[in-house]
Amino acid sequence: MAKQGGLGDALYYAGYDMSGDVQSLGNVGGGPALLDFTDITQSAMARQGGLRDGRIEWTSFFNPGLAANAAHTLLSALPRGDVLLTYCRGTTTGSPAACLNGKQVNYDGTRGNDGNFTFAVSGQASSYGLEWGHLLTAGLRTDTTATNGTSYDTGASAAFGAQAYLHVSAFTGTDVTVKIQDSADNSSFADVTGLAFTAVTAAPGTQRIAIANTATVRRYVRASTVTTGGFTSVSFAVVINKNECAGVSF
Repeated sequence: MAKQGGLGDALYYAGYDMSGDVQSLGNVGGGPALLDFTDITQSAMARQGGLRDGRIEWTSFFNPGLAANAAHTLLSALPRGDVLLTYCRGTTTGSPAACLNGKQVNYDGTRGNDGNFTFAVSGQASSYGLEWGHLLTAGLRTDTTATNGTSYDTGASAAFGAQAYLHVSAFTGTDVTVKIQDSADNSSFADVTGLAFTAVTAAPGTQRIAIANTATVRRYVRASTVTTGGFTSVSFAVVINKNECAGVSF
């Protein structure tokens, strides 16, 4: 794959598409805390991984507009509960995406001498670390009927489980269920047990689901929508993090 820049990205916040109000991403990171296991026999540091952490930090433009996804309206509320954040490095099916279940800890404004007014915002992980996965939708996908999405080739089957994230930005109808299916040959697909989100009946909304770290997910994966009561339109984004090694536990 050719090297890439950071053009054409997206940021989803609690089911809202905030991309148009984001000036830049400052820090998308995570990983385990480093525990010092250096003993007196060693001549260099020895470390082991501790608790996992994560963060997504960005600079937001001041947008006090009346639109539902206007940055100031959402961010100035400083919600006390967890917020689901997703940074998308590109908005095509298979694009890398970083997901964070965390707390928004600040909303700090800076007015420059040139008159520019921006805000620094930080989301800090809560309960789970930062997870890099891949989009199963081309950014926000809009379905007007039950649909099988475009598949993504993960390269191989793996028996280490997976986690998945859902942002729903708009919905009209009675219900819709977004689920993940897999296939060995990109032809015959079946539902992945445990990777069906709770039925959506309103928007905006977000969900995170996970399956056991011994569960098998086959090579090709896709996001599909089904309904029991019917729907007119749903706009949503799905990210899957398919674990690539043993020992991952969530």
